[in-house]
Amino acid sequence: MSKKVFFKTFGCRTNQFDTQIMISKLKDFELAQDEIKADIIVVNSCTVTNGADSSVRGYINSIKRKNQKSKVVLAGCGAHSKGEELFKKGDLFGVFGHSEKENINSLLKSDKPFYQIGDLKHIDSSVVTEFIGKSRAFIKVQEGCDFRCSYCIIPYVRGNARSLPLKQIKDQVRVLAANGFGEFILTGTNVGSYGKDIGSSIAKLIKELSQIRGVRRIRIGSLEPIQIDSEFMELLTEPFMARHLHIALQHTADKMLLYMNRRNRYKEDLKLFEKIASYGYALGTDFIVGHPGESEALWKEAIKRVKDLPLTHIHAFTYSPRDNTPSAQIKERINGKIAKERHKELTNLIKEKNFHFRKEHCKNLTVLVEDAKDGLYRGYDQYYNQVFVKSSRDIKHNWVLLAKSEVKEKGNYATLE
Repeated sequence: MSKKVFFKTFGCRTNQFDTQIMISKLKDFELAQDEIKADIIVVNSCTVTNGADSSVRGYINSIKRKNQKSKVVLAGCGAHSKGEELFKKGDLFGVFGHSEKENINSLLKSDKPFYQIGDLKHIDSSVVTEFIGKSRAFIKVQEGCDFRCSYCIIPYVRGNARSLPLKQIKDQVRVLAANGFGEFILTGTNVGSYGKDIGSSIAKLIKELSQIRGVRRIRIGSLEPIQIDSEFMELLTEPFMARHLHIALQHTADKMLLYMNRRNRYKEDLKLFEKIASYGYALGTDFIVGHPGESEALWKEAIKRVKDLPLTHIHAFTYSPRDNTPSAQIKERINGKIAKERHKELTNLIKEKNFHFRKEHCKNLTVLVEDAKDGLYRGYDQYYNQVFVKSSRDIKHNWVLLAKSEVKEKGNYATLE
């Protein structure tokens, strides 16, 4: 009887894709839906903050209490930052790094504890044929990052930026499109750096993928402002482009951007956002609140500038120090209570902006329905806003065109006859 393997995935979309790669390589094991019944538990970990490390450690400790017979194996970014320490303590049966995930089948067969960290130059060669329980497909196009933002550990656990081969990415999309997927989300550690090492670009890649039969909508996980060039801007009117872009700013006060060792500055960011918004796009960003050095005056400057930006979505993070990063050495720390208040002020502001945007964009919504709950189907429109649909027929995993919708706080609501 095959041993059962359960995957617990923390963190970003790249990790979600990596988990799918590992699942696709399990030839001699059965996939478990329940961690309690699993013989082996693979923890695909995140290490972006000390808090992320704590979440992973907390999960490992809880599993050892709930399922004492299981073997716990650590993968992902945490394997590179904390794997050796946890392995030596005896908390883990095994540890393997990014370059070893395609060897998971043979690694999990081991009867003895193992530590296989590998290297940070590896490029995946696997093609995933299915995304379990998903309507949209994540497509990993690159790995690693050449930026050295002062708060971030990721380049040190994912390596420098390197692109996956174009043929492999196209093969991946073709297979998934043939299996019924129509929406593709391009992901990676720093997606916009795709192509810089192979004489290409993210814009050229998108053009190539758009020509594949079955590709209906393309989203990009996250871009840096400096990666959006004239070639990319030409794509904005194309019908296959989702009308939503996530562009990582991290802050709007230039002094804070300097502290963070960022390459963007507010004046250029504002011009860029206004230009893209003029094409009818929803715009999201990442924003770190409470980073060391964020004085009250700088915060007031930042929030005023956020009001001026045409933002509709936000991933707001309260700063959490990451060991071995320059930001963690800055002595001017922000009180946790103040940081929480700023986080709330920021997210409430973007909620208002999003509501206003949805009021203006509530007709002719193209929605990919993902699941159903409490009598309503749920999916996301072209602007990456959540839409709830009432329908007498089964529309799960289908595309629907909604002529109009009602705008409420939680999302847009519509009825499909």
